[in-house]
Order: sequence, then structure tokens, then C-alpha cells
Amino acid sequence: MLRLHVDAKMTRPYAMSVFVALQEKGLAFEMEKVDLGARANHSASYVSLSLTHRVPTLEHDGFALSESSAITEYLEEVFPGAPLYPADPKLKAKARQVQAWIRSDFMPIRLECSTELIFYGLPGEPLSPAARASAEVFYTAAGALLADGQAHLFGRWSLADVDLALMLNRLLHAGNAVPDALAQYVERQWRHPAIQRWAQHPRP
Repeated sequence: MLRLHVDAKMTRPYAMSVFVALQEKGLAFEMEKVDLGARANHSASYVSLSLTHRVPTLEHDGFALSESSAITEYLEEVFPGAPLYPADPKLKAKARQVQAWIRSDFMPIRLECSTELIFYGLPGEPLSPAARASAEVFYTAAGALLADGQAHLFGRWSLADVDLALMLNRLLHAGNAVPDALAQYVERQWRHPAIQRWAQHPRP
């Protein structure tokens, strides 16, 4: 049995990434919502499951694992079905590089362009100078990765596309002038069925 613990508002980007991975693999799973505002992730029962006290956390037949990158790599290694990453080792490494980069960098964007802008339709605010500078670096690198109007980052869809499109979508929903080619990439990615299932899921 698989159980995925996500935030109650279903806005956390890396919970979304694991949700999409499970959908792509065609795996049946239960979803448990954790009220982060009430600090339910620090309760004794949750701490006993999640080493990092964060979402997402996945349970699989008595085994529990937190941190989205670890979870998706586990799903890829353990379960058959649609691949989550490119088969070529170098392209797979590049895909994981993109995911690690997005998770570890661009803090000004993440602070000023909440994912609640996307999933709750909240208004955005003008970016600070630091966030604008971060966005310009991001646009340049993303544009290089998607040169020649590629539909996906590495020839075919992978989880790296989910993470990249979501970061760009933060900027779009905050009202920023995202380059046209990148905006079109987001629009294509957002039509992906598993992303739509997350986006359309009822929220409090």
C-alpha cells in the first residue's frame, strides 16, 4: 500500500512533483493531508514517519521516506511503468541537475512568488531587485535548456519538466513578463493530465 502525505492546501511544489510521479507510474495510493499551519508535521505521529518533519512523505508497506527527490528516485527504481527520467544516464543526470538547481537556488523568487498565487488565484506583487535579478538568471538558463522550441527538456517528458514549469508559472501568476517561448512551454506542460489532476483537486 502507498500513502502520500501532502500539505492540506496542496500548494507545496515538491508534494506536487511526487503526486505527478505516482500518477505517471499508474500507482494506486492514498493521500493524507497534513495541516502545516497547525504544525501537524511536528506531531509525534508524523515525526515518527518523516525524518525531516516535512511534506511530502511517502509510506510504502511499512517503509517511510521524506524529501521529494529521494521519493521519486525510489519510485523509479522500485516500480515499473512510465519512466520518470530519461533512460540515457547523462540525460538522467541533467534532469536531476535541473531539479536540484531549482530546489537549492532562486530563494527570492520562491519567497515573493508563492505557489498559492497559482492554486488560489492570489494577486502578485512587483518583484524586488533581488528577485528580478534571480528571475533574469533563471530565464537565461531555462531558455538555453529549451532552445529551438523544444516541447520538453530532454527530448521526452520527465519530472524535471514539472519542476521547471512550476517555477516559471510562479513568475507568470505574479504578473511578470516571462519570455514568450518559456510562457508557451509552461502552457504546454500545464496541460499534462497528472498536473491537471493536482491543479484541479479540491482545496480548502
